[in-house]
Amino acid sequence: QVQLVESGGGLVQPGGSLRLSCAASGRTFSRYAMGWFRQAPGKERDFVAAISGNGGDLQYADSVRNRLTISRDNAKNTVYLQMNSLKPEDTAIYYCASGTAYYGSRSFAQYEYWGRGTQVTVSS
Repeated sequence: QVQLVESGGGLVQPGGSLRLSCAASGRTFSRYAMGWFRQAPGKERDFVAAISGNGGDLQYADSVRNRLTISRDNAKNTVYLQMNSLKPEDTAIYYCASGTAYYGSRSFAQYEYWGRGTQVTVSS
């Protein structure tokens, strides 16, 4: 059974930083892309970033490019999201997801396993 557990969320001031982690178990981690999505109150779940199985292919939403960085450590079965220069509009629940294939996708439908999410609040 595949399990994804996010951690690292919290309250941070505008301009601050956080690092989210997602620990995976139950499948061969390096064979599959991983992604981060987020959902703000009253809004749909949106793509944030994706990374291929070996970490060589990265994708980002335009709204987070150059501020958020996705990475993975296959030895630890963990994917990360380093979040810098945070803005109030980054406030959301952040979910990690395990893809159906080696390369990532911006499409919600291309991910088959999801974590429960971690809350990120950016506020002064």
